[in-house]
Amino acid sequence: MKTMLLDPQTWDLVLDASGNIASAENPYALAQNAASAIRMFLGEQWYNTTLGVPYLTTGNQSQQLLGSPPNVALMKSIFARVAKTVPDVISAKVFITSIVDRNVRGQVQVTGPDGKVTAANF
Repeated sequence: MKTMLLDPQTWDLVLDASGNIASAENPYALAQNAASAIRMFLGEQWYNTTLGVPYLTTGNQSQQLLGSPPNVALMKSIFARVAKTVPDVISAKVFITSIVDRNVRGQVQVTGPDGKVTAANF
């Protein structure tokens, strides 16, 4: 699998040495795609509104992550579930490294079909 390489700090595109958009390949591409899924709000992806994290939702309020004190165990569970929606992710483990001013930072470690574990920050 190939994907566009994103800068882990700004989550913006990265250019290669020739000035072209850089790409990432497996196994890192798999971890980066899982981190992207964690950063996506539920309903944000217009062609499949069932994907994403319920940061804000009008449905199941017990699953809403914003608007109340963070429950770290719930966040980790939801983030891991969302990471596993990425094709070829067999399992995912999430680590929360900081919560400051409603900004959550962490790392997702995913296992691909080859059994390799790779990590990406979100």
